[in-house]
Amino acid sequence: MSQCDDVSYFVFDVESAADGELIANIRYPGDDLQPAEAIERYRADLLAESDGKRDFIPYTFQVPVAIVVAKVASDFRFLDLVSLDEPQFRSHVMTQQFWRGWDAYNQPTWVSFNGRTFDMPLMELAAFRYGCSLPNWFRPKAKSFDQPRNRFNSHCHLDLLDVLTNCGATRFTGGLNLAAELIGKPGKMCVEGHMVQDMHNDGDRQGISDYCRCDVLDTYFVFLRCAVLRGELTLEREHELVAQCKEWISDRAAESEAYSRYLAGWGDWKNPWAAPVAC
Repeated sequence: MSQCDDVSYFVFDVESAADGELIANIRYPGDDLQPAEAIERYRADLLAESDGKRDFIPYTFQVPVAIVVAKVASDFRFLDLVSLDEPQFRSHVMTQQFWRGWDAYNQPTWVSFNGRTFDMPLMELAAFRYGCSLPNWFRPKAKSFDQPRNRFNSHCHLDLLDVLTNCGATRFTGGLNLAAELIGKPGKMCVEGHMVQDMHNDGDRQGISDYCRCDVLDTYFVFLRCAVLRGELTLEREHELVAQCKEWISDRAAESEAYSRYLAGWGDWKNPWAAPVAC
């Protein structure tokens, strides 16, 4: 069996940055702003509107700048991890690879954390922008509940945030960082999502990709624990899969700052069932 045949899940994350030219044209027509000026003005406007709490530009004004995908087998084994179009990180090429790769690997289940409200809409809009056709993703002639984009079609896209919030019935304050910390994984370390725009402005494309790699690793481990929660894995098997993935990361740590940093932040889950029983 080829690895392509064995891949059942794509655990993924997308990092994006604002399109300053688009912002200038849509938000500030006639003001003759340079792209960087338009971005900073929009961020300032967002801060003012949120009492200084948030300057994150909506995804509709953004393009992908890093996409990382982990290939996972049907039995939840971690197979590989790739950063698309590295080191060029061309948005249109990454977008095409993202969607064509899904078809080439026989349409694995996408696995994300909050991807249904950000990553997937961003990638659909990127396909719209770059003229990519996605007939197998949209399936317009299929019954609505069979279409991959259906809100509750977890076979095509499993959003772990949906799992943990009963499809948005409650808020999950803390996000992926909290979910990862609960099971002893690094979570956010030196970089957080709101810093990506500044990293992009500074030309740190590799740093963004490395941050994205670590988010995907966190998402994979949260995916495993969700599989335990859903009754698809035993806790013992999850421990074995975590150990195997840690070995995979360790084998590549000398060649990747992202992996060495991830291992430095590694923590083991504190298993209450393994604690000695007091007499």
